[in-house]
Amino acid sequence: MRKPVLVIMAAGMGSRYGGCKQIDPMDAYGNLIIDFSIYDALRAGFTDVVFIIKHEIEADFREAIGDRIARQTNVTYAFQQLDALPDGVPIPEGRVKPFGTTHAILCAADAIDGRPFAAINADDYYGPTAYKLIFDYLSAAHAPGEHALVGYPLPNTLTKNGTVTRGVCQVQNGFLSTIVERFKIEGSGDGCVYLDTGAPIPIPSDAVASMNFWGFQPDILDFFRASFDRRIKTELAGNPLKFEALLPTDVQACISEGQGTVKVLPTVDKWFGVTYPEDKPAVMASIAALKAQGVYPEKLWK
Repeated sequence: MRKPVLVIMAAGMGSRYGGCKQIDPMDAYGNLIIDFSIYDALRAGFTDVVFIIKHEIEADFREAIGDRIARQTNVTYAFQQLDALPDGVPIPEGRVKPFGTTHAILCAADAIDGRPFAAINADDYYGPTAYKLIFDYLSAAHAPGEHALVGYPLPNTLTKNGTVTRGVCQVQNGFLSTIVERFKIEGSGDGCVYLDTGAPIPIPSDAVASMNFWGFQPDILDFFRASFDRRIKTELAGNPLKFEALLPTDVQACISEGQGTVKVLPTVDKWFGVTYPEDKPAVMASIAALKAQGVYPEKLWK
């Protein structure tokens, strides 16, 4: 069995944050959130990293992190470009937004090279437990179609500086049964609510949230490819500037169509990230606290 690879999705626009948050330092040593992700991944057992970026940020990305990380582990680049579309599908005029996380993973298919892989966002801190859980799962023998997701308590994934979008999961006997994207989630009293339909709708306080930390067998790429090709040909015309193919939607389709299962691997670690500019001081304080607790050394890389 081939060793799993870590795939980091870093091609997002960072529109709410107001810049390229993937290369924004989070401590005095210039470490980024990605540095802590990779540090956790390496000590969990990963030895290969694939960065998914855009050509437009390649030079800055390499300077800020890629060249440094290449001294620690094996680094490969994949590029999520707008012209990576099925034959006969043109890029909509005025389109600048990437085509979503499923498209990002498909753009990395050659770099994944038939290996089991974990997929994460570049700008999210997941905690050390998540990497150990997903690496151990992917390193064990599984039949094709058996995938995994790290699940977080929903309250552990919120920010105090605005609302968030999360995949809210229903779990049955340890497996994902449904995942529904909920928009404009915020804390409310002892629980959470979402506001995308207007009036606040409660979400159970014990709800499990997906933070896009997936563990996939390589056969999922065939399903993603077929789904993306079908959807972009039928849905792009109706929403040419904003259509996206998102991993939660396609994973749900995979489950619903009986093409795969997803084991939910629970963690109690607390997520943090820089969804909004106001989040950065809190992230820096959280990192400093983790260093003080001995979770990380003061300087990650020698």
